[in-house]
Amino acid sequence: MNYQWYPGHMTKARRMMEENIKLIDLVIELVDARVPLASRNPDIDALGKNKSRLVLLNKSDLADERANKLWKEYFKEQGFFVLEVNSQSGSGMKQIHALVQEACKEKIERDRKRGILNRPVRAMVVGIPNVGKSTFINSFAGKACTKTGNKPGVTKGKQWIRLDRSLELLDTPGILWPKFENQEVGLKLALIGSMNDHVVPVDEMAMDLIVMLREQYGGVLEKRYETTEEQEPFEILKNIAKKRGCLLKGEELDTEKAAALLMEDFRSGKLGRITLEVPPSG
Repeated sequence: MNYQWYPGHMTKARRMMEENIKLIDLVIELVDARVPLASRNPDIDALGKNKSRLVLLNKSDLADERANKLWKEYFKEQGFFVLEVNSQSGSGMKQIHALVQEACKEKIERDRKRGILNRPVRAMVVGIPNVGKSTFINSFAGKACTKTGNKPGVTKGKQWIRLDRSLELLDTPGILWPKFENQEVGLKLALIGSMNDHVVPVDEMAMDLIVMLREQYGGVLEKRYETTEEQEPFEILKNIAKKRGCLLKGEELDTEKAAALLMEDFRSGKLGRITLEVPPSG
């Protein structure tokens, strides 16, 4: 299965980010805590070179707690400031302001020495589609500043948001990159909903997820769907359809509906707290 999605508006969005980076003191990058590496656009490192960097492990409530700790350490070792957050519930949000000030300490001190007082820190909020940027901004600002939606591509253009006298945010559209070198990255992005579901067959995606869950979280499928895991992925999908009453006319099993159900259970956390990748070693 070839996972790839790069609609035309992303090229325009990337150009806009490149034009605005010179106005920015800090890059706040949201990643999905379930796939922190796969959900990082590699272009952001080049874009944010020489800028202070803050990585937010968003949707951390859906990710494995032990893995969250390992990923925090990993990003700190890469020289980033890092925090676990859940934009939906507001968890971790209160710590962001202090971390922003710490990340931009040198810039604030430079301004002070030049006699520039109270100039707000300007932060660009970046991330791939559907990682929760708009929800994060609305939660952080305490009001609805941006449109939100649980599908990729809701934010279309840039938007400046003045939070208070000390911080301004530039919201940007979610962008992927033109070609995934590794198709496993594409698969993980499809699984968390960062690609348009219409371009990816749901049953293919669900079977790939079954393989990953069996390897990393053995027993999860048995517990949730009362099905044995010692079968081919398609047989497991058929069992899920049987257990959940996913039927077509004439009592035929609707494996597509079962696949959509499995995907929804994974994305919403009903399968438990799951992280699909571990930090690289060495």
